[in-house]
Amino acid sequence: MRLWLLALGFFSATAAAAADAAYLGELIGKARAMRLAERPEWRKLMHYEPDFLGRGVHSLVDSPWFFNSPRGKTDPQAELEATLAAFQAEIVETREQQNPQCAFIARRSWLDAELGFDRRRLPLVDCPRYREWHAALDAKGLTLVFPSAFLNSPGSMYGHTLLRVDATGQDERTRLLAYAVNFAANTTERNGLAFAINGLLGGYPGTFSVLPYYIKVREYSDLENRDVWEYELDMTSQEIDRVVQHAWELLPAYFQYFFFDENCSYHLLGLLQVARPDLELTAPFRWWALPSDTVRQVVRQPGLVVRTVYRPANSTVIEARLKRLTAQERILVKELSFGSTTPGDPRLAVLAPGRAAAVLEAAHDYVGYRRATGDAGDEAAPRARELLLARSALDAGSQLPEMNPGIRPDEGHGTARLGFGAGRRAGRGFAELQARAVYQDIMDPDAGYARGAQAEFFNIAARRYDSGEARLEHFIPVDLMSLAPRNEFFQPKSWRITAGWRRAFVRDGGEPLLATVDGGGGGTWQLGERTRVYALAEAAARQHHSLDKGYGVGVGARLGTLVDPSPAWRVHLYAQGLNYVFGERDQPRTLGLQTRLTLGRDAALRLELARNREAGRAFGSGSLSLQLYF
Repeated sequence: MRLWLLALGFFSATAAAAADAAYLGELIGKARAMRLAERPEWRKLMHYEPDFLGRGVHSLVDSPWFFNSPRGKTDPQAELEATLAAFQAEIVETREQQNPQCAFIARRSWLDAELGFDRRRLPLVDCPRYREWHAALDAKGLTLVFPSAFLNSPGSMYGHTLLRVDATGQDERTRLLAYAVNFAANTTERNGLAFAINGLLGGYPGTFSVLPYYIKVREYSDLENRDVWEYELDMTSQEIDRVVQHAWELLPAYFQYFFFDENCSYHLLGLLQVARPDLELTAPFRWWALPSDTVRQVVRQPGLVVRTVYRPANSTVIEARLKRLTAQERILVKELSFGSTTPGDPRLAVLAPGRAAAVLEAAHDYVGYRRATGDAGDEAAPRARELLLARSALDAGSQLPEMNPGIRPDEGHGTARLGFGAGRRAGRGFAELQARAVYQDIMDPDAGYARGAQAEFFNIAARRYDSGEARLEHFIPVDLMSLAPRNEFFQPKSWRITAGWRRAFVRDGGEPLLATVDGGGGGTWQLGERTRVYALAEAAARQHHSLDKGYGVGVGARLGTLVDPSPAWRVHLYAQGLNYVFGERDQPRTLGLQTRLTLGRDAALRLELARNREAGRAFGSGSLSLQLYF
């Protein structure tokens, strides 16, 4: 009897396996007939991109487990068929392991919708881990979030994007309780230079994560002083669910992280475009993907963005409050926030209730800012409470000024730039072609960008002189500068660093391309609404065989002022000098003027004049160019 039962079990299992194989064959045949592997839905779920050479494709996902076929990274058809086979696996869902149907829940949903799985021959596995996670998110909306640029962090100098998952019943008061989907380099690296180099070379894995939104808002707004823009997306519940399902698939996966292209913004677009087959969000970003440009791409999609919300950083709010106060009231704000006086100060008592309220609110905000940045001691909490109690005793409404966000980041000029111009250098006329890959310099229009922030990569200029000589004038891969103004409440450091090749006269009369690295630090100060002045101590290194000993190392300084006579007109006056102390013997000097006139969002005229001294030779230079942004 036992032998009969064993034989019956063996033949039943064999028959079931044969039935599974037969049904798998039917599904594969149907998928081939429908050419599902060529469909945009499948290509986007697998993150396939065209190869740079040839007609093939490759997935940007680098986790081997993400693919069910050994050829899945480069073969969409093989991966689709292997995925269908994996869905027949009898793996029990536990806390430690997932059934393939649950691990690849978005793929299962799409393939089921297209092929119509027979539930008797391919039952759908219950996925309790996914169900619990999905219920916790309770997704009813999606919002693309753009924290503005933070130049003092190499990973955030162009801004950042993340996706907020809005739950049922959330409003503006409870929005911070939502969850956010974030993509970032997975590293504990603290050295900014090492991070930048590894990020350029793809040295880190990039991973998705889901975390409370208020944590990111605190990080950006409180700690890094970054304004935040929110772009609410118009998506159906089915589209939202596709994004949530695919986010679940991607959470354990990793991508090779590249600073310029495969970065936070690019892969967030890859997640978003799963929602709709006709969305082509990543296609324009073949070489680089800046967060502001990816936001523009989302905004360009008809009807995709329905509303924008501006969340100013704490420092932005404090600055707006301080602008409305007199010099004496500002002194009182600082003394109250540092505890050198109390709300019982007679200077506060003689103020009108509205003015006193404005002082107390500004002082309370500044205490909160210092606490968030770790710049205040244990006494800050009771001091904040004392200020709040004093404010509540005043019969005056809120003194929060209206926060005017100005131009949104997606409404600013394009980040790439071409320049066409002509000029003279050392008595020789020339025509010039300039190009910059990304992003912004201090003379570009500010609308949508941070004033005083410069982050340029791959700036190149070529000239043809009247003599017929054509040459490369400079190639600057990296040029960074931050000129954030200091005052009695905020003391950011100003700094610059640039590296590349530029022409300079040397003692033998030539004008070769010198390899250069320059850097410095100092301070910037605001004088009124339209003027900033800065002073930087600098060091520089030059290398070329025409220099004494083949190199030069020196120290010097740079002084300058930025003036905006009108919103469309900027003037930059500067003076810089360098004294070589090793190698080359020279004292190069420059006195310069730059001015820019904005013609439109993506066009400007720029005039540059300078008086130079190099290798004992004094000469003038000047150029006029048309700058086009795209």
